[in-house]
Amino acid sequence: MNKFFYVITIQYLGYRFHGWQKQPNLKTLHLMVDRTLNFILEGKTFKSLSSGRTDAMVSAECAAFELFLYEPIEDQEAFLKLFNHNLPQDIRALTIQEVDAKFNIINHSKIKEYLYLFTFGEKCHPFCAPIMTTILDDLDIELMKQGARLFEGEHYFKSYCFKPTDNGLYNREILTCELVENDLYSANYFPEKSYLLRVRGKGFMRNQIRLMMGTLIDLGKGKLTLETISKSLEQDCFIKMEYIAPASGLILNNIEFL
Repeated sequence: MNKFFYVITIQYLGYRFHGWQKQPNLKTLHLMVDRTLNFILEGKTFKSLSSGRTDAMVSAECAAFELFLYEPIEDQEAFLKLFNHNLPQDIRALTIQEVDAKFNIINHSKIKEYLYLFTFGEKCHPFCAPIMTTILDDLDIELMKQGARLFEGEHYFKSYCFKPTDNGLYNREILTCELVENDLYSANYFPEKSYLLRVRGKGFMRNQIRLMMGTLIDLGKGKLTLETISKSLEQDCFIKMEYIAPASGLILNNIEFL
């Protein structure tokens, strides 16, 4: 039988979901996507495969999954409209594109960009909670900006992997790591100032960006130094970083297939 392959990009608010991957008795993004596909495809055989997992409460401006079918989608625009009509309101499909059998969404070379949205120094409106982390302590933002730049380039990131093993691949390259004032997201209940950590790279380990963000927060609090971060990135060095930043501030912003 012939197979047909499609890449669908989606965005979602992850706050009420237990991540992407299906898990018994838990509401996950993959579960809701597959339930919707099963309904609109009227029980026809299909398979969906994500470009990568996101943790519980992590959101996405642009994530992607591959859809495998045994019949072609004749009208992609109508399919996308029907898909969106039946998806829950916190998930939206953006685009659909047919690809060939050689394309593999997991192994295909890609660059991912993540954002981490946060503020500090005051208790925020509860509506901020789904996408913004609030640090009540004062933070040295200028020092944190310096710390973020230390992650750029090729480094040994074992200190930034959750429960690392002795045989992991920890030499990774970060293309961009910068901490800037937030000018992307706004709402009348947002604090006067908020900030974004922007990270771009080809591959990230479990909780890597949240550990990087947690390290920068501890730097901003004065619990760590720039020298500690530099040391943690040296070859074969492992320093246990204590703070994993909350998941709800993390946003998968874009996936670029190369």
